[in-house]
Amino acid sequence: MADSDGQGKARWITTIIVSSSLQGHEISTSLQNQQHRVRYSDTVENGSIIFSLSGVAFLLADAQGLFLSDGELYFDRIKKFMTIHRNGFLLLSAALHGPKEWDIMFRIQQRFLGSNIRIIPVHNAAEAVRLMLIIAKTTSKPHLDNIRFRMAMAKMQIVEQSPVWKMLHQSQLKCSLLNTK
Repeated sequence: MADSDGQGKARWITTIIVSSSLQGHEISTSLQNQQHRVRYSDTVENGSIIFSLSGVAFLLADAQGLFLSDGELYFDRIKKFMTIHRNGFLLLSAALHGPKEWDIMFRIQQRFLGSNIRIIPVHNAAEAVRLMLIIAKTTSKPHLDNIRFRMAMAKMQIVEQSPVWKMLHQSQLKCSLLNTK
């Protein structure tokens, strides 16, 4: 859904299902401040943020929390999240992504190699919200259809303006004329 932002641009607004564990979290507050309809749920995985109209889901993970917790327990959460959400992203949050954080990402990638989860390193809540909204917006039906249409139009213009296309078209005309004689 789009709404005017006062500058003539359409602002994208959607409904987002957020884990109740994130109620009062900076991410939830930021989404609400941007006029998105945030619905809290106890039935989704802790740390989950779901854009149901876009078909994408995000699992928020704090890198420091992974250092302190049992890695196997967190791997179980990721596995459960992945079985539920076909188009899932793991947002790995750390103020600085140093060797420890990259090692965690590598271990997660190794453990879930070939799965549908993608890991996105983020530094703060604002960056996480910005990236989630970009991904959700570009995968939402109206925007996806618009992107596909614009890509098809660009392809058509490139083909029509191509000197190779013109040369092929001219040679096809010559062949047609020779075949009619």
